[in-house]
This record gives sequence, C-alpha cells and structure tokens, in this order.
Amino acid sequence: MIPDITVLWVIGFLLLTVYLLNTLIFQPVLKVVEARLRAVSDARDLAQTASDRATAATTEYTQKLNTARSDVYRQMDEKRRVAMDHRASLLADTRATIARDLTEATNRVTQQTQDARNTLDREADTLAGAIVSRVLGRAS
Repeated sequence: MIPDITVLWVIGFLLLTVYLLNTLIFQPVLKVVEARLRAVSDARDLAQTASDRATAATTEYTQKLNTARSDVYRQMDEKRRVAMDHRASLLADTRATIARDLTEATNRVTQQTQDARNTLDREADTLAGAIVSRVLGRAS
C-alpha cells in the first residue's frame, strides 16, 4: 500500500507550516521572551547594585555622622574644661583679693582702734586733771 500523493502534499504542507511557524512566530516570540527575561535579570542586578550602593552610602554617612558627633563632643568637653579652669582661676583671684582686702581692713580698724584708745587715754588724762582741779580747786 503506497500512500496517495495527497498524503505527501499534506506532509509537505505540514513541514512547510512548521518551518514557517517556527521562523516567523516561535523564534521571534522566544527571542522577545528571552530578551524580557534578560531585561528583568538586568533590572534586578541593577536594583541590587543600587541597593548595595545605598547601603554603603548609609553606612558611610552613619560613620561620618558619628565621627562628627564625637568631634563636637570632644570640642565641647575641651571648651567646658577651659571654662572651668578660667572659672577656678577667677575664683582663686577673687578669694586672694578678698583676703588681702580683709587683711588691710582689719589692719586699718586695728590701727584706728589703737589711735582712738591713745586719743581717749590722752583726753582721759586731761579730763581727769581738769576734774581734779575743779573738784579740789587747785591745779595738780
């Protein structure tokens, strides 16, 4: 049993249809699908790279911020220390001035007291002589 020539035509058209479908439809569609898969893969890689760069930038920013903060705190501590030293110096100078002024005032008061006693002693002797001469009616 030999196949009819129409069977050969059908097989030929079938092969031609498969060839045409493969070259005109399936190959371009597969190329588009493959290109989209590559594009998605490239986009994921690009997003991962951007994420890694952002993470690195965030880490660097945090490190620089912490460094800047520690520098500011160190400067504040240094200024505070200088201010406290200056305050202590001013307090010591003020205490020394007060002690000197107090000593001078004490000496002045002591001297004035001694002068007043001496004056009172002289005046007391003069008054005593005057009282005695009046009471006794004679000069002593």
